[in-house]
Order: sequence, then structure tokens, then C-alpha cells
Amino acid sequence: MAGNLSDILADVPLSSVPAGSPSVSEAPAIACRELRKVYGGAEPVIALAGVDLAVAAGEFLGVLGPSGGGKSTLLHLLGGIDRATSGTVSVGGRDVGGLSERELTLYRRRDVGMVFQFFNLLPHLTVRENVELPRLLDRRPDASSRAGDLLGRVGLAHRAAAHPYELSGGEMQRVAIARALVTGARLLLADEPTGNLDTRNGDQVLALLDEIRRERGVTLILATHSHAAAGRADRRIEIRDGRLVAG
Repeated sequence: MAGNLSDILADVPLSSVPAGSPSVSEAPAIACRELRKVYGGAEPVIALAGVDLAVAAGEFLGVLGPSGGGKSTLLHLLGGIDRATSGTVSVGGRDVGGLSERELTLYRRRDVGMVFQFFNLLPHLTVRENVELPRLLDRRPDASSRAGDLLGRVGLAHRAAAHPYELSGGEMQRVAIARALVTGARLLLADEPTGNLDTRNGDQVLALLDEIRRERGVTLILATHSHAAAGRADRRIEIRDGRLVAG
């Protein structure tokens, strides 16, 4: 693993981040049609079984369901982390499933912000460097100033020089939120973002996500097993055994 930020950036060729590559519309609407995901093997596992879904631009959607029910798979397909077995995923009018691997990389880097249960911060980078990284990978000269602004917004400007291991769980998740937004992404996907937090910190993180969603007009999709967390959303759906059963 690279030991510092300079090493990481040295591995990214300039040719991989052309300035003119396509991006989603200013505030994406989402449409999924007959979305299926099957993981192969001796006994294939159906993670999604023909899901139809529409999400309005700027909406806060809560996706409920038990572990293994398909909600994380749905977010991974929306975020371009995985490809559907069949069906279509459209974000801002773009067919995400039809993107090449190179286009998917740029889509994930520029157009989608993701917040995970386990934070996924790089331990050898400082808080500021973790937030800067997505924008630096795109060779954007304003990475430092954008990171500073967002760290101030999430209340962690004073922790910019700290490393993740020096932070509380709630602080690490706020850093992850800042990192997810630093590229200017208009789609924010949060997969069990309170799963590793106590009730107080979890409530603070959910409130922060909703506040930023309203301020910036982003579309927010929250996957959770918690009815209380999903209750903050504008609308809720439920996925069980790969099928949309409510919403």
C-alpha cells in the first residue's frame, strides 16, 4: 500500500482523468427497471429480483430491510460499484449499466458520494488528506480549499491534521461525509452509516446528512435496518429477499 498521499497520486496517470468526460445532470433523478442481480456459483444467489424504482431529484429515500435482503446491492448498482445481471439503472438520464469500465471509474469518482458503515478512511493519511483525495485524483487544484470548507461544515476543521485512529467513531463518519461531498457529487449513497455508532452519534450523523442534503440539493439514499433512521427520510421503501415489498 502507498505510504503517503504523494505516492497514491503518483500512481494515477493524468490521461485517466480527462477534463471533458461526461457527468450526471446537476441533480440526478434515478430510474431502475426490472433490476436483477444474481451471484453465480453452484447455488446462485438472487440478490435483487426485478426491482422497479424511481427517485426524484433532491429526494431523501430510506431503504429498509434485513441484512442480506438486497439493500446494499441496490446501492452498489446505483453507485457503479457493481453491474446488474439484467435490467437498467439510469441516473440523471445516463444508463449506468452501459458505461465502460473507464467511464464507471470516473462516474464513481465524480458523480457519486458514498458513506459506508466502516468509514473506509485511509489510516496513513490525515483527515484533510482523506477528504482531499477524491478531488486530487481528478487533478483539481482547489482540493485543499474544498476539503477545508467541508471539514468546517461538518465541525472538524480543528481535526484536519489528525489521523483516523485519533478520532471517535462519530468524527470518522463526519470525515467520510465530507469526503463523499468534496467532488461536488449530486448523488449521496449512505449504506448503514450509523451501524457502528452509538445512538447519540448516530442521530447526529443522520441529522448532518439531511441538513447537507437540503443545503446542497443532493439526492440522498440511505440503506438501513433501522425504522427510526429511515423515518427521517421523505419516503421509505422496503426490500426483502431481493424484492421491493413496500414503498
